[in-house]
Amino acid sequence: MLKVNDPFAQEDYANTFYAEIGGHEAFVKLVDVFYEGVAEDPVLRPMYPEQDLGPARRRLTMFLEQYWGGPGTYSQERGHPRLRMRHVPFKVNPEARDRWLHHMRAGVDALHLSPLHEATLWDYLERAAHSLVNTFDY
Repeated sequence: MLKVNDPFAQEDYANTFYAEIGGHEAFVKLVDVFYEGVAEDPVLRPMYPEQDLGPARRRLTMFLEQYWGGPGTYSQERGHPRLRMRHVPFKVNPEARDRWLHHMRAGVDALHLSPLHEATLWDYLERAAHSLVNTFDY
């Protein structure tokens, strides 16, 4: 049963970016392609402590779905995203940012979005990546 003032209780995602680009399946594909690259990346892979990237895939999928108007599962399970705080333990320098964007670009390209949807999604991903840089040490 939905709570009247629950911001995560949205059942109808029809008029959201989330739905417009393909809903859950689109975000799973984006994240799967991204993590295929991360799994082989010598800079990024060490930032993921789990042997299996499955938990990281799930967290990123939930986060992106929620951000773009889909289910609020991320916040229900993990609380506020606090992206900068969650990335503080990792050395996110410009090289790591650029590698992250490279693999994310492959994920975005795999979706074959309309130009407007692609530009909207990519703009957010670039801004997010730049905001998480926390060192200029290499």
